[in-house]
Amino acid sequence: MKQSLQLKTSLKMTMTPQLQLAVKVLQLSTLDLQAEIQDTLDRNPLLDVEDSSPALPSESNSLSNEQRDDNSPDSYQLTESASEPKWEKDIPSDMPVDSQWDDVYSGGPAKAAPENDFDFLANRSQDASLQDHLSFQLAMKPLSIRDRLIGDYLIDSINSNGWLTAELASIADDLNRHEETDDNEFEIDEVEAILHLIQSFDPIGVGARDLGECIALQLSEMDPKHPTVARAIIIASNHMPAILKQDFKKLAKLLKCSEGELELSIDLIQQQNPHPGDSFSESDSEYVIPDVLVSLRKDLWHVEINPDVAPRLCVNREYSALIKRGDASDDNKFLRENLQQAQWFIKSVESRFDTLFNVASAIVERQRAFFDYGPEAMKPMVLADVAEELGLAESTISRATAGKYMLTPRGVFELKYFFSSHVSSDSGDTTSATAIKAFIKKLVESEPPNKPLSDAKLMALLEADGVKVARRTVAKYREAIGIAPSSQRKRLK
Repeated sequence: MKQSLQLKTSLKMTMTPQLQLAVKVLQLSTLDLQAEIQDTLDRNPLLDVEDSSPALPSESNSLSNEQRDDNSPDSYQLTESASEPKWEKDIPSDMPVDSQWDDVYSGGPAKAAPENDFDFLANRSQDASLQDHLSFQLAMKPLSIRDRLIGDYLIDSINSNGWLTAELASIADDLNRHEETDDNEFEIDEVEAILHLIQSFDPIGVGARDLGECIALQLSEMDPKHPTVARAIIIASNHMPAILKQDFKKLAKLLKCSEGELELSIDLIQQQNPHPGDSFSESDSEYVIPDVLVSLRKDLWHVEINPDVAPRLCVNREYSALIKRGDASDDNKFLRENLQQAQWFIKSVESRFDTLFNVASAIVERQRAFFDYGPEAMKPMVLADVAEELGLAESTISRATAGKYMLTPRGVFELKYFFSSHVSSDSGDTTSATAIKAFIKKLVESEPPNKPLSDAKLMALLEADGVKVARRTVAKYREAIGIAPSSQRKRLK
């Protein structure tokens, strides 16, 4: 084989370290970005943050050109220009509205956390679990060691909803296999007796083996001599399948009562808690920090980045002043590398908020009808629409909207909420899937309780409004917004 040298030219895309960092920062959520900034501050001595004032001042704390200190040190800051605030934009409203932001949103501005290391959440008392609550009540009862052992097994078999998940026979078998006792074997009857004791504990309804028993236990705390209560206990204990099937006429005939009397008992059943253990849930509340604020100011929709999430980053001047030209020492090389990384990180964070602001502004401008009239006026929009308008790739729009939230007078929405597929109408126009879901929800909320709208009827009403969709599409959208079928929505008058 003869060896030879050849020259070839080829084109390929490679992601530079700067681009990789920018892409990483763009797709981070607000909480992840704050963690990434803190981690970078801990690792890079050349990166610093200014705590003197928010990065994006509001109208109340913004400074005029005369008030600004022209001798302030140069730094890489995510701030506004002297002539026009950065990351703020007014978009005309399609409709004059006589209410202002303060009329809709009564919450005040977020207050800064105390400047100390005391963590209120970390120092709060630990809530007792459902098992702890039941075990405490069991310990207060004068029981034998054998009965207390059965009670512990039963409590361990109760799930977070408060229901008993194991069969009594299975619990008796486990006790006989794993517990050594000089007495006779554990019988199902004595396990059931201890279960009845636990079912008298707080919260009422705990230890139930099914929905009917759970409701009946709570109803038994009321006056059982009252006809409505007595009838409700019978229904919960023996006729829950008929309630779930909405077979009210047959049930009224079986109980020998009128539909009005049956309705009172069913209302009483529906007032009970099917999951009595929910009050002891150990899950912590999760909070959403909005990245974008949208408010109505003088018939203009005002878009701005939340100043509380925009960091004020800069290069540490003391360390940067130590860098010397022509110095090849390890210390000088370390400072140079960290200076470059700090500059890249600051520019990546600034680019993130630039992209987020532009995307949010494009969303508000395209969906002005939603902000003026509500979800029913949502227009169809896909990632390609915003990408084409801003001259960006669809993947960039996807990263910019993932995990980012917008605070509006109508609530807090993830940016992806404003993107939805379209459905063609008879007039040739397109309707957003979100608008169709909102219309279906509105129709269901106004339907007669004794004669709920079927999917076919909903389809006909949508078609009468100019939106032609298949019945299976209506069913899919109905299920997506958590609305049960018409057979399960039926109620007595």
